Amino acid sequence: MRPTVIRRAAVAACAASLALVATACGSSDSGSGGADGKGKEGAAAEPAVAKALTAAELDKVALVQGDVKGHKVSKAGKDDAVAASAVTVDNKACDTFADALLGAGVGKPVAANQRKVVSEPKKDQKGKQDSADAEEAFIAAFDITTTMTSLSSYDGKGAQDTIDGLRTAATACSGGFGLTVAGDKQKVVKIEEEKISGGEDAAAWTVTVEQGGEKAPFKLVVVRQGATIASFTSLNLAASGTGKDFGLPTAVVDAQLAKLV
Repeated sequence: MRPTVIRRAAVAACAASLALVATACGSSDSGSGGADGKGKEGAAAEPAVAKALTAAELDKVALVQGDVKGHKVSKAGKDDAVAASAVTVDNKACDTFADALLGAGVGKPVAANQRKVVSEPKKDQKGKQDSADAEEAFIAAFDITTTMTSLSSYDGKGAQDTIDGLRTAATACSGGFGLTVAGDKQKVVKIEEEKISGGEDAAAWTVTVEQGGEKAPFKLVVVRQGATIASFTSLNLAASGTGKDFGLPTAVVDAQLAKLV
């Protein structure tokens, strides 16, 4: 195994202040390949104004244990959340995107909640955990993805405006920007659009984050259904250690969307 692999995983997955990364040190969600691939889905047609869901209504459609096969679902705790006030960027145009990436909430939602979804170890990888190849064993043991899932409801056209704003920010900030979370400096070095579909509008990106000289890929997916936006930020521990890419969290996205339609 390359000598930096475990160090990279430790830096990217445990030292970084991203709330998602902190929770990933316990477990995660697997990126299914169904929606993978570079590309862009155009913005949805002008939506009819939908009624914003209340906090109680959002809780009824939030993911619970058993909704996503092969994953553990739990309510996000206080240590999982990042307040928008704790996030600063060196380019104002990137502020909205940074908030979404951190699950800090975007715009002015009427109500919101969060769930943590963690993939269980893959059965076909268990035999490789004792491999003589240390890197193969590492990947087999840590091929685990954590996805922070946020549901937010908006008045009027707030949900569509939010996705439109994220697209604009992603384009403007595709070359990277500086990011500070609760005083901890990091850097988004690249934003690449991914192809995804679902709901009435959807967008997705691979975001490369650097801290301490080490880079790790994250996935950000946003899907709108009516006046509600479901946002998903994912980190895979093995990918953080090796620098290799991983798939979008389509199993989690599909499960959440099924409860919104």
